[in-house]
Amino acid sequence: MDTVTSADGTSIAYDRLGSGEPLILVGGALCDRHALRPLADELASHFDVVTYDRRGRGDSGDTTPYAVQREVEDIDAVLTAVGGTAAIYGHSSGAGLAAIAAGTGLPFTKVVLHEPPYGPDDADSSEDGERVLELIRAGENQEAVELFLLMTGMPKPEALQIAATPGLADVAPTLAYDFAVMDEGTGTGGTPVDLLRAIKLDTLVLAGTASAPFMVDAAHRIVTILPAAELIELADQHHVVPPELLAPVVTDFLSRR
Repeated sequence: MDTVTSADGTSIAYDRLGSGEPLILVGGALCDRHALRPLADELASHFDVVTYDRRGRGDSGDTTPYAVQREVEDIDAVLTAVGGTAAIYGHSSGAGLAAIAAGTGLPFTKVVLHEPPYGPDDADSSEDGERVLELIRAGENQEAVELFLLMTGMPKPEALQIAATPGLADVAPTLAYDFAVMDEGTGTGGTPVDLLRAIKLDTLVLAGTASAPFMVDAAHRIVTILPAAELIELADQHHVVPPELLAPVVTDFLSRR
């Protein structure tokens, strides 16, 4: 493990694996850097893969007050530490964060957005998020995780089982960060059109055909907005794709010249 200091003084922990051009992996809600280690293992034969703990998780620090821009600065600090340029892959709300970072003009080479969970544009998801945050404020972290997982379309038995995972409730407060990321540009969790149009880099959008319908719909929407994007649907795959199936798709896109 290495650490780098972000612009506001927060320590950000990261790991590097493999060799080649740098590739930063950005995890989604409730995930630390270890959640993406299996994917990093699969990609390491082609890339210098970087996984990091988003602030408030794992071995990274946290500094109040939170702002989405602080998380962009965290990515910038990691990017600088690994040489100044890299490709970026984001999963779920991590894809939302990767999109924000790419739209700011950070020196990425290519972008992969794997099911950023933008909600329908004719609906406001902020009420659901507020219910999760109310549970967290009440100290009911496990219940908050359960509700969040149900919001993602996860079946209830699976949501209950995962929410009971030891240590998972401890990172429940960082769900507020994920909601802020996904609200960036709209305030409602919908599609941030202007933010996406600011991404000028070649971008791959991924969606599993067996994922929650709103996530598949979001992928189809954003690929029409991004200036230079293509969509690949992963047949019969859910929101979390086995790394041995996902890595070749990511590698093929990032290796094109």
